[in-house]
Amino acid sequence: MERIQKLTATISLLVSLFLFSGCDKTPPITNTMLDGEVLFDPSLYQPEFYLASYAHPTPSVAEKSKPILIASHGYSASTFEWNEFRDWSVGKGDYYLSQVLLGGHGRTYLDFKNATWHDWQTSITDEYERLVAKGYTNISFVGSSTGGTLLLELVSSGYFNGKVAPRHIFLVDPIVISSDKSLSLIGLVGPMLGYVEADNTTEEDKYWYHYRPQETLQQLMNVISKVRVDLEKGVTLPVGTSMKIYKSKHDATADAVSAVLIYRGVKTATAYKVDIDMVESNLHVFTRLLLRSNVSDADKQNQKAAFNDILNRVIE
Repeated sequence: MERIQKLTATISLLVSLFLFSGCDKTPPITNTMLDGEVLFDPSLYQPEFYLASYAHPTPSVAEKSKPILIASHGYSASTFEWNEFRDWSVGKGDYYLSQVLLGGHGRTYLDFKNATWHDWQTSITDEYERLVAKGYTNISFVGSSTGGTLLLELVSSGYFNGKVAPRHIFLVDPIVISSDKSLSLIGLVGPMLGYVEADNTTEEDKYWYHYRPQETLQQLMNVISKVRVDLEKGVTLPVGTSMKIYKSKHDATADAVSAVLIYRGVKTATAYKVDIDMVESNLHVFTRLLLRSNVSDADKQNQKAAFNDILNRVIE
């Protein structure tokens, strides 16, 4: 009964907000936002700076075995989310990094609105397949937030069957259960609202969408719901693939239970449990500190520890 009352209250609040805000579902986008028609993710202009397949298109025999890490960002974000790792890792290891821009992201609001979660995911598989076609064999993945969810779906759907198996898969604050329980109502109230406004700073608006179309939130719910069901059935990693989860304990976006579900639902090809590191943090995607206010020493230590662990595993 209490749960029903909470849901009813949430629906009433959302409907009230909709009525109060009127019927205009077109957000007031400006050219200073990623949502507009001026700012675009730089990987679209300089793919060779972000993608190893473009930067090193004709690898030597030795380079084909060099470690490559494909990094994917979260919902409504951009390649900016992994810039700190790229800059930090310079000179620390002999490897290549591919910062993937999820499909439909980093472009206009309409591009974002019209993209499905399958489109988001395609950018990850496109880069992987380009690398495999060029002969690269030592490929790992890291995904933050929804980027991690999309990687889980690739494994659970059997995408890697018969292909070059990832060496490592790292998940940073993957979302399987949303901390915001009202997200489950987006299918009901989304068409009335049209979009949801994010609490971004002016600087963050350059790298994250300020306005989240309800269609994209429904796509987000679709993919996390699918992955949750897959985890309940059980997911087995490809032969030779390891997985590690890095999960913020106090995450306002991805409930910490997400890590528990992944830990319980995924096993290696030899039936071992995956690794998990529950991080004492209240940040979502705790590995991204740029543009955040009030970054603590503990936040910096958490980021450095995760970066070191990921890189060491990739180049070992």
